[in-house]
Amino acid sequence: YAMLLSLIFLIVLVAAIVGFVFRHEIKTNFESNLKLALEDYNVTADRHSEAVDTIQRTLHCCGVQNYSDWERTEYFSQRGIPRSCCKNQNDCSEEDLKDPNKAKLKVFVDGCFFLVTSTMENKMSVVAGISFGIACFQLIGIILSCCLSRYITNNQYEMV
Repeated sequence: YAMLLSLIFLIVLVAAIVGFVFRHEIKTNFESNLKLALEDYNVTADRHSEAVDTIQRTLHCCGVQNYSDWERTEYFSQRGIPRSCCKNQNDCSEEDLKDPNKAKLKVFVDGCFFLVTSTMENKMSVVAGISFGIACFQLIGIILSCCLSRYITNNQYEMV
């Protein structure tokens, strides 16, 4: 039992260290994937477009760095900025979304990349605290199981 808990503890420890060391690469990959999702954005129900819409609606943001990122996409030339960027869904017309100057007043101007990464960093302390608590319980379990195994001899085991 102590060996199993030790193995799980080491796996969690390695995962935490790898996540901490490669956090900048994770941010870079997220930013490049978000840019790709914007370039490939379309109205069909594919996963990437739905993810972009969900992020924009939930975090009240638009584009990667700001709303003007949509101007460089093929979707913008056809339909303008997506409706998921609108502050008020009832007040956003397709004509407003095709004109960047009018759209600035109707859509969220902040980019999603900064909001997503700052949200993740804010929640990281909660995740770290919970992980530390679980690790403490695992260490206590390892120590107690080692103590128990020392006190049980073959003869005592047969008596129990």
